Amino acid sequence: MTKRGVDSENRGSNDRPEGDSVGGSGAGFDSVAVVGGGAWGTALALTALRAGRYLRLWAREPEVVEAIDRRHENEVFLPGVPLPEVFFVSSDLPTVCADAEVVLLVVPSQFLRAVAEQVEAALPAGVPVIVCAKGIERETGLLMTQVVEQAMPGRPLAVLSGPTFATEVAADQPTAVTLAAAEGEGALAARLAAALSTPTFRIYAGQDPVGVEVGGAVKNVIAIACGIAQGLGFGSNTRAALITRGLAEIKRLAEALGGARETVSGLAGLGDLTLTCSSEQSRNFSFGLGLGRGETAEALLAGRQAVVEGVINAVTVTDLARKLGVELPICEAVRAVVHEGQPIAEAMTGLLHRPLTRELGTS
Repeated sequence: MTKRGVDSENRGSNDRPEGDSVGGSGAGFDSVAVVGGGAWGTALALTALRAGRYLRLWAREPEVVEAIDRRHENEVFLPGVPLPEVFFVSSDLPTVCADAEVVLLVVPSQFLRAVAEQVEAALPAGVPVIVCAKGIERETGLLMTQVVEQAMPGRPLAVLSGPTFATEVAADQPTAVTLAAAEGEGALAARLAAALSTPTFRIYAGQDPVGVEVGGAVKNVIAIACGIAQGLGFGSNTRAALITRGLAEIKRLAEALGGARETVSGLAGLGDLTLTCSSEQSRNFSFGLGLGRGETAEALLAGRQAVVEGVINAVTVTDLARKLGVELPICEAVRAVVHEGQPIAEAMTGLLHRPLTRELGTS
């Protein structure tokens, strides 16, 4: 692990700040721990530095720690992005969490509980946690914040989501996201947003974590469907239809869980859905693209370092929807193709032959 001297050209040095934090309204969140050394975790760590925070990053993989430490680059998950020498990385969780005033959990959804339990054991009492994982836990059907509530009881919680490609955030390109805390925690959301925002990373505070989380989980599944459609040779009309009807599925599930339909029309819903369904930078879209071109799921997943969350979400999202009696026909079609061996042509036919309804109805 390293903590190097100040890089005078780095906008957010990793010297521990004294007194009020940069921006004033972010006071009390000067020290940030990012738990998860994947592409998104590394990009968020860079953002924290740019916001003037004192940063520590935890990475599970020794090769990631070594690459960042010695060559100032996450060669495994975010290659080609130079990292400043002040970038602190360690595989020792207690060291990373020891002085943290806020923790960002940035690990794949199905590993979140185990990691959160380890963080809880290392983190001082009362420190808030921002959940940056997207998905639904397979064994329990719980949203990510609900998983963390069980693993880290009593912690102030928020969730961060929105239309983001890690490479573009790392490159300091203009980006906007949502950070939501439960109703009654509006001040917390606003303070966290102020502490982590930069001139190019704009965080909007919200009070509907359920809507934000459902958008983040379901959009990965819809992105696989859009990738399949493009792989089959379909064009923009088909993708637009899948995005729009996919948005309707997100709204139905969010509402059934107590979230607001309006939230799904924002950055964490429509914004993230549009991004993920429209670019091969998306792991989920590119996975679907391969399926549409005739490759097998096994071959497409073999050797991947990064998790394709939509593969797991296709099951967890539809399991939860079935339990709640919510119809998600596109997500069900993706599940049937990826996990149940249904031919793609048959799944497409099933979608196209669904009964016609009013656009603002429930189907």
